[in-house]
Amino acid sequence: MPPVETVAPGSVPDAGSQGTGPRNQINPKEDLYTIAISTNLVQIPVMVKDKQGRRVDGLLPQDFTVLENGKAQKLTFFTSDPFQLSVAVLIDLGMADVALQKVNETYSALVGAFSPYDEVALYTYSSTVSRVADFTGQANRLTSVLDTMKLVRGHNNGPPVLGGPLGPQPPMINGIPVGTSGPPPVYTPPKEAHVLNDAILKAAMDLSKRERTRRKVIFVISDGRERGSNASYSEVLRVLQLQGIQVKGVVLDMGALPVYKQAEKLPHVFRQGYSNILPRYTNATGGGNVFTELSRNSIEQAYSQITSEARNQYTLGYSPKAVAGASAYRSIEVLVHRKSLDVYAKAGYYPTPPAH
Repeated sequence: MPPVETVAPGSVPDAGSQGTGPRNQINPKEDLYTIAISTNLVQIPVMVKDKQGRRVDGLLPQDFTVLENGKAQKLTFFTSDPFQLSVAVLIDLGMADVALQKVNETYSALVGAFSPYDEVALYTYSSTVSRVADFTGQANRLTSVLDTMKLVRGHNNGPPVLGGPLGPQPPMINGIPVGTSGPPPVYTPPKEAHVLNDAILKAAMDLSKRERTRRKVIFVISDGRERGSNASYSEVLRVLQLQGIQVKGVVLDMGALPVYKQAEKLPHVFRQGYSNILPRYTNATGGGNVFTELSRNSIEQAYSQITSEARNQYTLGYSPKAVAGASAYRSIEVLVHRKSLDVYAKAGYYPTPPAH
């Protein structure tokens, strides 16, 4: 095992997006001398848990093996120190009102889940995406914005009314609209937009401008549905992998029910849009599994667990050899040499194009 150096809490090598850049600074004694080299450093945040879902601490560099495109890489960077976070919180206003009001009651716990050293931005989405608060580390500012959001109502519960005296059709006599002789019109429920892809893309573009020394996370609070986005899943995932951004999620309402958990295995749920998008984002970016919560207490506990896991991960680094097609996607697999442990890490990355 080659010598592997760690860094002070919250500091990382001077590298570009997705851990790539023109310099690989792994020595904290930079003030003594500086050697500039041309290389790329790939950084991989890694979460390790036991079978009971508890975080496993105390692992060393020799406990890990990193494979890129199936080939073992030599680690040149390792730290288990906590990182400061840049977090974009996305709140789905298209959920049923009963679910949204439950979320409203947890806002104080959401603010309390972040440390004074983190920075947080707030976004809302349904048919469109809005940034309601720019990145800030001031808890009182976040609280003020979230307090105003408590007045927002979600969608009414229950299926749309398409017939009967409360339906959209004109007065009827013997099943025929008054004043016409033809058959009654057929009404279909409107398709609701849930632009989850667009919301994640907007947050990712804003996070790409934050300091590289911070761990970047998109935190989605939603029922997990996607419908009507301009951006596709593959397009958004590419941006996330280029920028080294993790996606984590708390799924409520219908998305937290067992029948919808099973539906995540399907690409499309009839009349509900895509329900499996959010778990795919979290798995591909190393965010782990989504939290499916129904009670207020479980939602609040999920907030705390998500931020703790994002902040306290192992960070591995290596410098890959230059290969043909340098901008092509490269798969990553992280192995831990201990039995009965679950490893969560990003599935791969796109190297940052060289600057010209």
